Amino acid sequence: MNTDLMFSSATDLWATPQDYFESVAKEFPFSVDVCALPENAKCKKFFSPEDDGLAQKWSGVCWMNPPYGRVIGKWVQKAYESAKDGATVVGLLPARTDTKWFHDYIYGKAEVRFIRGRLKFGGCTNSAPFPNMLVIWKNQDA
Repeated sequence: MNTDLMFSSATDLWATPQDYFESVAKEFPFSVDVCALPENAKCKKFFSPEDDGLAQKWSGVCWMNPPYGRVIGKWVQKAYESAKDGATVVGLLPARTDTKWFHDYIYGKAEVRFIRGRLKFGGCTNSAPFPNMLVIWKNQDA
């Protein structure tokens, strides 16, 4: 794996660390990975870029580790709206509490668990250059 690429702005894709996903999956029975590449999908059912996860209906218990670039706000909004529609969505996100998407779709609307330390994404030897948080959106009517 080219870690020089992973730690530059040349990519916004950060593959979920398998050990971290397994620890979260002990609590949540995931049915679909809503934003995955075939080589890093965490669930048997997943939406690839060709499927356009943003255009799909999310239901059940969903895992989301979206691209961390400019489109991240659309994924966070979709998670929020899907929870309002009955899904449970668990998202691995950069801890960017100063963003519009954090204030509009997470703060006061979802459970936030800040992750201690820095994750090592996709088998990289170095930790990510940013902190992360796990965000859990649940149907508020349930």
